[in-house]
Amino acid sequence: MTVETRLAPTTFYREIARNRRRSWFLVAIVVVILGLLGGVIGYASGFGWGGVVMALVLAVVMSVGTFFAGDALVMATSGAREIDPMKVPERYREFVNVVEEMRLAGGLPRPRLWVIEDSAPNAFATGRDPDHASVAVTTGLLDKLDREQLQGVIGHEMSHIGNLDIRFTLLVGVLVGSIALLADWFLRFTYWGSGRRSSSDSDRGGGGAMALLFVLAIVLAVVAPLIGRLVQAAVSRTRESLADATAVELTRNPVGLARALRTISDDPDVLEVANRATQHLYIVNPIKSFEERAKSLWDTHPPIGERIRALENIAGRMGMSPPG
Repeated sequence: MTVETRLAPTTFYREIARNRRRSWFLVAIVVVILGLLGGVIGYASGFGWGGVVMALVLAVVMSVGTFFAGDALVMATSGAREIDPMKVPERYREFVNVVEEMRLAGGLPRPRLWVIEDSAPNAFATGRDPDHASVAVTTGLLDKLDREQLQGVIGHEMSHIGNLDIRFTLLVGVLVGSIALLADWFLRFTYWGSGRRSSSDSDRGGGGAMALLFVLAIVLAVVAPLIGRLVQAAVSRTRESLADATAVELTRNPVGLARALRTISDDPDVLEVANRATQHLYIVNPIKSFEERAKSLWDTHPPIGERIRALENIAGRMGMSPPG
């Protein structure tokens, strides 16, 4: 065994630990943004510190709800159907077997398995921890990928579970959603309550400071959701790259995952059930570039070419031929 081979797993674990610290830092940024937005909006709307409290209470309630029921909500909105482990249809037998192989390789509990009836190949994992995790695949993925490719995809999703990415994606998603809801509420409040607010400020002699605070609140209400989305994209992009690398540790075959990424990316079928709230969960962004809904400032996934090149480099170091 070479020194490089012996150090590779340690490097993986070090990267996982660093990625978790980075994720907590990004979550802290989102919490600060939410508190700041709530505070400024609270004072500008006449609620004072109550605005901060309401914003944090909203975040806590949504986070707790998502923590315990987020996976079920995601599966419901995705139209997924759970596979009964006691009555596995022959069509899904290979999928179940590959999941079992990958979860044993990673030393993970058996996740709940779901299937989405859609011809577009894709997959994602979700849940609050490895003991309460779910893996969902589309029927298109099962029909269009061979076993080697399927192992790469499932290895990637099991890596998300083992690295606790599933917890962070749920948490960051709900916090960013809280910011968007609060900002949207304030902008609507500003539009409908502008007349009453102006007369109220005049009665109190609000002055320039109050007007400046209100302008700041409007700016934050517009900018904060964009910052939140940027943080969410940063979390997703770094974790996708790390999950690709960790999947190689499970499968010992970077070529299978590289081939799967290319097949999924090049497939022309559109995954109709995917949306802005769930697109960051999938192994490849399910929203195609030619779709109207694809217009966005930031992508939630690293470029496919970049991910494939990284896997090809790993294959080269392992003495394997890169995918054609």
